[in-house]
Amino acid sequence: MHSSRIAYTSVLVLSSLIAFFVATESSRSSAGSLVAVAPMLEPRSGHTSTLLPDGRVLIAGGMRRNQDFYRSAELFDPSTGRFQESGEMNSARVGHAAILLNSGKVLIVGGWSSHACTDSAELYDPSTGRFALVAHMTTRRGQPLATLLKNGDVLITGGADRDTPGGVASAEIFHSATQTFERISSMHSGRISHTATLLNDGRVLIAGGRGDRVTNSAEIFDPQTKSFFPTGDMITARYKHTAGILPDGRVLVAGGSDERDWDGNLAAAEIFEPRSGRFTATAALHASRFKLPEQAAQLPTGQLLVAGGSSLVELFDHDSGSFQPVSGRLDGAWHFMTRLRDGRVLLAGGYANNDQATDHAWVYQP
Repeated sequence: MHSSRIAYTSVLVLSSLIAFFVATESSRSSAGSLVAVAPMLEPRSGHTSTLLPDGRVLIAGGMRRNQDFYRSAELFDPSTGRFQESGEMNSARVGHAAILLNSGKVLIVGGWSSHACTDSAELYDPSTGRFALVAHMTTRRGQPLATLLKNGDVLITGGADRDTPGGVASAEIFHSATQTFERISSMHSGRISHTATLLNDGRVLIAGGRGDRVTNSAEIFDPQTKSFFPTGDMITARYKHTAGILPDGRVLVAGGSDERDWDGNLAAAEIFEPRSGRFTATAALHASRFKLPEQAAQLPTGQLLVAGGSSLVELFDHDSGSFQPVSGRLDGAWHFMTRLRDGRVLLAGGYANNDQATDHAWVYQP
């Protein structure tokens, strides 16, 4: 009788283990996986990565190491999984912003060039592979954010200037039709390493970042009035975090760091509800992380891919309100990612725990 109980218990334990591994494997496979692709032509960090109308990805600028900046650009072709040369920018720059315009050209603004913030801007034309200078911004900006508005113009917010250790509060609009910049009313807080997310109604949620200190404040940009107004505060003060729009119009905000920077990495996540203007907590990331891409990559399913700040890549599922680890790991901590037209996501460049950039690249397969 005793031996039969042991045998029965063993069967139950074995069944539980099998069920656990099956469930774990199912969870991993449902979250997708990472596949390494050919490396970039140059190791880069602080560059930009922009999806072009033909499905290729423009990789522009960045640095090999501190003070070793690039003018060069390259193109990733998803059909071959390889990178190829493109034209050079007019200025070497790192920590700039890039955004695809409705015309199919790419606007590149600001960043650091020759050891100082710059107000220069240029346009990349995919049909010629060349960059052309346009009018200067109204102020110098290192690490600004650029958000394409529904009318085709571009909102540019925050960043650093030469005289401010944190971020500036100033903002401006690039008018695509005239290729000129217009200074508008400032944000309520100076910000760098914040997020700017286009809401479904055409407004823009500005969240977190650093002025004099890391902040939990948030504000909304109204394109009708070209002005900002406060909204509810985040639960957690954070900068160098990520944000992404969910299928129902809410916004996920995740990760980042507090005043301790490297020693204050966050796993906490929260969700902004545009109708109420409030943030509520959601499940935390599996890995605390900062220095994330400003926007999480939205998949065709509506799920959000979160990468950077850790070798672990995670997928946020809006139905369950939780994160799932993706199969496979990155060999560095900080990367740039771009959703491809077929629903895959390119992750390329960045650096690990020093200032030496990497040329490694991966593709996330849903």
